[in-house]
Amino acid sequence: MNYISDILYWISTGLLVPVIVLLIFFFGRALLLIGGFFGQYMAIRRTAALLGKELDGLNRDNVATLSERLPKKNPSLVVTYMKRLLEADGAAMRQRLLADFEIGADKDLAISKTLGKMGPMLGLMGTLIPMGPALVGLSTGDIASMAYNMQVAFATTVVGLFAAAIGFITGQVKQRWYLKDMTDLEFVAELLNEKQTGI
Repeated sequence: MNYISDILYWISTGLLVPVIVLLIFFFGRALLLIGGFFGQYMAIRRTAALLGKELDGLNRDNVATLSERLPKKNPSLVVTYMKRLLEADGAAMRQRLLADFEIGADKDLAISKTLGKMGPMLGLMGTLIPMGPALVGLSTGDIASMAYNMQVAFATTVVGLFAAAIGFITGQVKQRWYLKDMTDLEFVAELLNEKQTGI
């Protein structure tokens, strides 16, 4: 039994360095995500104002000319797919483009989801792994070792929760953005289908 416990202890202790490295990576990725999120927010505000004005007056008679009124140099996902939707031939191709948009949106949400789920897991692992050596230090009277291990435990928890918070918040906001964009694309696709069928 002691051998099994020792093996588990060695495995858990050996995981501390990879956990800390991953937490540092996720912390850096969370900072990059904040910067990218702010840039995306500014672009989406401009695009939403323009699209909202165009879509309010859109009907099946003028939907074909929407492509001419869309901004020529706009890298946002919704404008790109709206242009492709307007050029698509047939309802099946339009349905496929809508599905592709969902996949693209999900791809953009992936890093936020990863941070939101992996941050607390790694933070908890980084908390529990040093607790073993900290308790050993406490039992042997090595207060310096115990204090160092407790410092590592608390630091990993904080970093993990910070990365998770950034991932959760950005993920929630981006989901709302993409839901609105998907609604707009479905509206345009429906108008195109009505125009094609003449109903």
